[in-house]
Amino acid sequence: MRTKKTAAGGVLAALGLALAAGGALGHGDVQPQPVNTDGLKPLGAEWVAENPYKDDKHAIAIGASGFNQNCARCHGLEMISGGLAPDLRYLPQGKEGDEYFVERMKHGAVINGVTKMPAFEGVISQEGLWAIRSYIESKHEE
Repeated sequence: MRTKKTAAGGVLAALGLALAAGGALGHGDVQPQPVNTDGLKPLGAEWVAENPYKDDKHAIAIGASGFNQNCARCHGLEMISGGLAPDLRYLPQGKEGDEYFVERMKHGAVINGVTKMPAFEGVISQEGLWAIRSYIESKHEE
């Protein structure tokens, strides 16, 4: 009887360690996913300074899908953050918000050597990133 309890305890301990290790890597070990931007006007290689798709319903729909694939895990469904990452409903609109958005999306965020947000440049096209920005602006709150 004692052997069964010891073996079961060892299995539970190993499972606990495995889950803890996964949780420690869970936030920074996210693989960015490309966004299908079919139907959006191509923007070219040079980054535009302001959101060219603001209020574009098709871009907002594409951005919603892109957000759910790449951002919702940390920023929350419908951008309602549970505290892990900033609540993007309060990101400034217009040029100020666009500048912050482009910088953070292109380069990500590394704090004290830990990736808090992956860099999306080269993974998601400029069109895909601006579509996500359009979705974020469509949910803006003061």
